[in-house]
Amino acid sequence: MALIRLLQRGAEGAIFFREPTGGDVPAYAILSHTWENEEISFQDVEVGTAKSKAGWKKIEFCAEQAAIDGLEYFWIDTCCIDKKNAVEVSAAINSMFRWYQNAKRCYVYLSDVSVQGAEQDEQLNRTWEAAFRKSRWFTRGWTLQELIAPAHVDFFSSESERLGNKMSLEDLIHDITGIARNALHNDLLSSFSIDEQRSWAECRNTTLEEDKAYCLLGIFDVSMSPIYGEGVDRAIKRLQHKIHISYKGTDFERFSVGIDLLTMPQPAQFVAREEELTEMHRMLHGHNNRSVVVLNGLGGVGKTQLALAYARRHKEKYTAIFWLNANDDDSLRLSFRDIAQQILEDQRDNPSTNRLANLDLDGDRDQVAAAVKAWLNLQNNTRWLMIYDNHDNPKLPHHVNSSAVDIRRFLPRADHGSIIITTGSAQVSQGDRIHVPKLQRIQDSLQILSNTSKRENIETDPSARSLAEELDGLPLALSTAGAYLEHITISFSDYLRLYTTSWSKLLSTTPPLSSYEDRSLYTTWQITFDRIQQQNAASAKLLRLWAYFDKQDVWFGLLRHANSTDDVWIQKLIEDELSFNEAVTLLCSFGLVEPDFSPQFGSGGYSVHSCVHSWMSFVLNKKWDEALARLALTCVVSELASTNKNPWFLERRLLQHATRQGRYLVEDQVGTDGLDGFIQCLGRLYTNQGKWAEAEAIFTHALQRKEEAVGPKHISTLEVVNDLGCLYERQERLAEAEMMYIRVLQSWERVRGPKHLSTLATVSSLGYVYLAQGRLVQAEATAMRALQGFMEILGPKHTLTLKTQYCLGGIYYSQGRLAQAMATYIQVLQGDEEVLGPKHPSTVCTVFALGRLYCDQDRLTEAETMLTRALRDIEEALAPNHPTILRIACSLGNVYRRQCKVVEAESMIRQNLKRLEDAPGPKHQWISQALAILGQLYEDQGKLTEAETMYNRALQGYEGALGPEFMSSSPAALRVMFILGNLFLQTGRKDMANEMYIRVQSGYRVICGPSPKWVRQLEDWLQASQPASVESKAGQDGSNVTESGARRSRSLKRKLSAGFEGG
Repeated sequence: MALIRLLQRGAEGAIFFREPTGGDVPAYAILSHTWENEEISFQDVEVGTAKSKAGWKKIEFCAEQAAIDGLEYFWIDTCCIDKKNAVEVSAAINSMFRWYQNAKRCYVYLSDVSVQGAEQDEQLNRTWEAAFRKSRWFTRGWTLQELIAPAHVDFFSSESERLGNKMSLEDLIHDITGIARNALHNDLLSSFSIDEQRSWAECRNTTLEEDKAYCLLGIFDVSMSPIYGEGVDRAIKRLQHKIHISYKGTDFERFSVGIDLLTMPQPAQFVAREEELTEMHRMLHGHNNRSVVVLNGLGGVGKTQLALAYARRHKEKYTAIFWLNANDDDSLRLSFRDIAQQILEDQRDNPSTNRLANLDLDGDRDQVAAAVKAWLNLQNNTRWLMIYDNHDNPKLPHHVNSSAVDIRRFLPRADHGSIIITTGSAQVSQGDRIHVPKLQRIQDSLQILSNTSKRENIETDPSARSLAEELDGLPLALSTAGAYLEHITISFSDYLRLYTTSWSKLLSTTPPLSSYEDRSLYTTWQITFDRIQQQNAASAKLLRLWAYFDKQDVWFGLLRHANSTDDVWIQKLIEDELSFNEAVTLLCSFGLVEPDFSPQFGSGGYSVHSCVHSWMSFVLNKKWDEALARLALTCVVSELASTNKNPWFLERRLLQHATRQGRYLVEDQVGTDGLDGFIQCLGRLYTNQGKWAEAEAIFTHALQRKEEAVGPKHISTLEVVNDLGCLYERQERLAEAEMMYIRVLQSWERVRGPKHLSTLATVSSLGYVYLAQGRLVQAEATAMRALQGFMEILGPKHTLTLKTQYCLGGIYYSQGRLAQAMATYIQVLQGDEEVLGPKHPSTVCTVFALGRLYCDQDRLTEAETMLTRALRDIEEALAPNHPTILRIACSLGNVYRRQCKVVEAESMIRQNLKRLEDAPGPKHQWISQALAILGQLYEDQGKLTEAETMYNRALQGYEGALGPEFMSSSPAALRVMFILGNLFLQTGRKDMANEMYIRVQSGYRVICGPSPKWVRQLEDWLQASQPASVESKAGQDGSNVTESGARRSRSLKRKLSAGFEGG
């Protein structure tokens, strides 16, 4: 690189040259622009005439901006190169890219982009964008390297106003130029294909025609002397030759062999994988010795297509690219025969091929392979690429397998060249491994589906997205689905239905994929399975058993309960953890199973891809195996019963497996003889984890069978009825829950007596139902009965005692007895933390209740602390989108509202409200609570119309959950009526406000029961808040509400807030 001549501005503003000596180049800024009339030349600066020209404006701009950025020196091409010195011009052309690359800042001055008359806020005002898109700067050849080379590029208008930088304007620049985003990020340019790099300059122009070639010297990192007058064609031909030499060496023509597409797989709809392609290029390019990359991953994940994409992208950088089928020895020998023929077709007259030319290519294949390897070993033949595809059956130490391939026998011996090996085995150790994962972005999966099915605009089709999610980023599965959909006129949803019900038949009738040769989704893993069976039958058995579990998170602790079987290989599998590890490690080495290193559940488990799981279910287990299904159910329930420590944590981990087992039971695929306890255990797990539809299905199924088998009054039948009552209570199907509990209670009192623990537990549950219905008098009496019984029998620290006390705290809260509620909750929290631990869901619910209570008392910092703790801990215990998680999040949003954190509040409330609405099953009260909080947020902002809509929706929800009778006495519903009445009063609708206040007054008469003081106090508050007297409202003007009444109305608003979010 030639030395750079810099400009420096002196203390008095004078501009002069500074010519560094040796490598002593100070930090500098550099200008990029388009040349115009009266540019400043080298001679103008030398003789001092520069200020008289129009171009001086650019020099002043660059000097001033450099000073702002803390840079003393700067460079401008118009004057820092002596154009009259041919040697200097030649050196500058060959050094220009690196000069821009080494600059601390590059300033792009756009003389044809103006911001005059516009506010200078790049985020809010982009009136200059149209001119920016049309700027001449994007059409010039030399500015290409000036955009790509520097790390920091800032764009300025003609008024020297900053428009943005290369990163902030990336989308716009990419759209204008078509330059890859990674190139704009300063990724290594050699990782892009030669054709792609050339394409960036196709629509750019230069004043001198030869500069169309010379301006690309830095892009391709080559040097050559400019010869102006040679013409553009000759200049480009010389450039191409230089590029070939830089990649292939000086002798490249002696060893050049064209690609034979017939030996390669057909390209599929390849998408994404840029990270892998970049990493491959880094490992394979620019090394003096041999480079080997091993692409490892699940069959069908796209390893072959990735290798093919690399070869096609970089084909001009290799003298020869050869593709070999490494499936077995015979296939490899045949590949070497094809390679020999390719070499002779292109290099027959070259002395280097004499050995090959003297062989009968259809004779001894080992001799042919040896001759090809000898040609590859030649000293100057160093720039070839060999791709060994489908090396899925490697020869391993201590494993006798006559069909296994020893790949080392088929590799050239010389320490040069590049090699890619694709394999499903993690035990191939010949080079640097790159794991090829499934596609991570749903957009990439949709693109493959769209391309292969020939169906456009599928991105917004929910069924297409569902299918893409089900196929989970596996290119072979996506291509298979697309091929079927191209030829069959069914919808994506119909295909998904067929996929989940008739997997093997669907796949066997799909048209073959030319891009995957003779391999199909149906056969890809069968070949691997056969090899696994040969090496370890216990591993093969694990795959068969896995079909009856969920695809994710299988671990030894779960399978160790399978000891009831007499299957010798399952016994071998679970003999101890080392045996399990041995079996699963083999599956991992073949890519069928992947370890899950997530710390979420402590001890790590293992997972399989959803498509592999479908293959296991429909092919490996073509015939239903009830014994394996019962074994899987036994494992799940036994593991659940195996620990008393953090059972909710284990519940969440087992949920996905339990969901699969429950489906087998409901569909009568597994006989229930002897499984009664298992069934109820699964149902309770579903209930606790918010899977209410699944819980109801399994409890209803169990109840029907119980009533038929032992009658409706049998103890085991009533236990299922009680479980259903608990489920209905969680769902706020309160009338049904009450009916179930009363049925159980009547039988327990008759059979077990009024003070039996089962009886008292049902009484306690009824107290919760009455509380949720707003029947607070009955709720308090019922809860007190249960509490007294538990205290006598179990003492104050038992979980049943604490649970009933928690119910009493909710009753006090709903009655507005906040001091008693606070004392009760604190007592319960202390007991929960001591007995259950700080992160048990019951403990978290008590923390949640205290957080709401603090909020109602305006102790907002304490409220935020408690609710943040509750949300963090409950997310660990319960499945995502569990309604309890969403309720706590909405309550935290209410605290943000009270703290005037409007943005955080609205984001939190709206996000979790939508998740509540989208969650399956009834949850009207919880949605209503969130709607009411959102309504208050809108009212705080003066958005009264939106607030009223939210309040009305909340009341509709309460009516749907409670029915008109119980809604009229629900504290939460009454709170919404009260604030809606206030809103009516604010907006001049006095009659409607009056109607709401009357409903509130009547409701609290029911709630307060025999408490005349409370009722009178409430009526006084309501009387002061109404626009007219309830008793004599006719003919009176509501405008006479006194200031004292308004104050009492505000006081009442705070008093009633206790019932806002429910007990």
